[in-house]
Amino acid sequence: MSGTPAPYITRTVIDERDRAACFQVRKDVFVGEQNVLEEIEYDAYDADAVHVIAVAADGSALGTGRLLHGPAAVARTGTDLAVGSLGRLAVIRRARGLGVGVALVRAIEDAARELGLAAVDLHAQTHALGFYERLGYAAYGPEFPDAGIPHRAMRRSLQD
Repeated sequence: MSGTPAPYITRTVIDERDRAACFQVRKDVFVGEQNVLEEIEYDAYDADAVHVIAVAADGSALGTGRLLHGPAAVARTGTDLAVGSLGRLAVIRRARGLGVGVALVRAIEDAARELGLAAVDLHAQTHALGFYERLGYAAYGPEFPDAGIPHRAMRRSLQD
């Protein structure tokens, strides 16, 4: 949650309505704006992931993200059980620039800490590297394509 008053709140998804809203944000951003194929946007990891949502005062969804942990995170990141995987971070167009993305990343990190994770990895679209660097993430490894979009792996320790 953000420490300053904002026109939205972030929270862990609490019901199927929240979950559907998260999926709609992902569809709008990744499928609609970035031309990711819908059949690859949603995957088996969604079932056990921790999903977070940013909700405006009027109840509309502004953004979402997910945290994979345990074997799902290991499968995604190739690391160990102490590292979570942040992914599917998306903010709708009208909410960009309001700090929603930062609030969602911090909410995911809080969820990772609650699970006892030591670090969070993510695969950042290369145009978003600066955003994640400002939040304490460091890029590692070569650039690679994901859904036809250039990405880099990044990590942030939660122990600092």
